[in-house]
Amino acid sequence: MIDFPPTRGQVTPQKPLADLTWLRVGGPARIVFQPADVADLQDVLAALPPEVPIFPMGVGSNLIVRDGGLDAVVIRLGRGFNGIEIEGDIVTAGAAALDAHVARKAAAAGRDLTFLRTIPGAIGGAVRMNAGCYGSYMADHLIDITVVERTGALRVIPADALGLGYRTSDLPADCVIISARLRAAEGDPEALEARMTDQLAKRDATQPTKDRSAGSTFRNPAGYSSTGQADDTHEKKAWKVIEDAGLRGARLGGAQMSEKHPNFLINTGTATAADLENLGELVRKTVYENSGIQLHWEVIRIGTPAPEIKQD
Repeated sequence: MIDFPPTRGQVTPQKPLADLTWLRVGGPARIVFQPADVADLQDVLAALPPEVPIFPMGVGSNLIVRDGGLDAVVIRLGRGFNGIEIEGDIVTAGAAALDAHVARKAAAAGRDLTFLRTIPGAIGGAVRMNAGCYGSYMADHLIDITVVERTGALRVIPADALGLGYRTSDLPADCVIISARLRAAEGDPEALEARMTDQLAKRDATQPTKDRSAGSTFRNPAGYSSTGQADDTHEKKAWKVIEDAGLRGARLGGAQMSEKHPNFLINTGTATAADLENLGELVRKTVYENSGIQLHWEVIRIGTPAPEIKQD
């Protein structure tokens, strides 16, 4: 146990991370820290011994925490980090603001960030993963981000310094995003709302939105998101190569590749993190044997496996 610095925020030692992830799996974190505000976050990071690892965590929508837990200080932003402000064509969103809320508030102000409406998670994670769908990505709109560095210093990083690619960025792992500025084109609020309603209907018709999942499990081999357009091709989509390998509905323990969308890994109710990760690795192996295509995880996996139980 570390001697945690004084804080006005909330500190919870050995908190099970299964409580904080959409897949509802994962062992405990050494500490979960919810800062009261930016100054509190700065003070704590500056005072934490540099050898203590940190892990900024959003709403846990794209995450498998292994059963042995995470030996780190998990930083979880909440109130005070979820504001949304709109001035002209610039939308400033706190890192804890939900993607869907940003899309809806922007649309109400006549600004088009509709691509965010169906993306699970919060803005901090969307920046780190360069989230996108329907042919639009964070990289197409991002101006800059504000982060708190591991030293506690505030820093503004322009978008072109982040190395944003398909589901990747060069953002340092030990800094915490606190806000992002996005540029949004003008649009008619009613038309934008109608577009988002249509997007939600399409998502619900094709994805297992009522199951415990973490969104798309693997990146598309083509290297880009679905466009949602009529001329979209599927030969190099992750779901298609998983389907072709006969893995729609495949099960391992309490984990399953969704019958509705085979690129969605779901917890049927009894899965461990090991079940989920092992099924994912089995899918990767089988797809490679079937097609020669190497799938890459889109879901982030962190932590240590549960210790093996020795048999007498």
